[in-house]
Amino acid sequence: MNWKKYLLTMVVALLALDASAAEKTQTVYMYGFAASFNDSTVYFTDIQQIDSASVESRTHFLYSRNDYSYQLRDYLAANGFKNATCVTAFALTRKEADKKYLALRKRYLSGGRYTIKYIPASDFRFQPIPASNGAGE
Repeated sequence: MNWKKYLLTMVVALLALDASAAEKTQTVYMYGFAASFNDSTVYFTDIQQIDSASVESRTHFLYSRNDYSYQLRDYLAANGFKNATCVTAFALTRKEADKKYLALRKRYLSGGRYTIKYIPASDFRFQPIPASNGAGE
């Protein structure tokens, strides 16, 4: 009987530890990338500072990253670039975001096979998504 109480206590403790790794709102730096399998044009947004993004504190996972990608997809569809596959990349520091951005851009600049278009922040801005609106999807 004593070992059952011990096991139950351990399970409760582990659940409490997992619950303590909840999301926190913090500043992230993100950019979007879009491409289509039907076109050689790719799009890059500016790196944007998002002050109230929900990030899982232990793993640094951005909640609702797919919803940020949908924001870019909807913007591009409204501006005539249909069926885009959109990716949102983020980092906790501007320096790391710049590094990721430049590496991806370099991949598409080399070879000259792609037409790169840049979307300035004045035309498109990511809107923060609270963790309660579809977090963890």
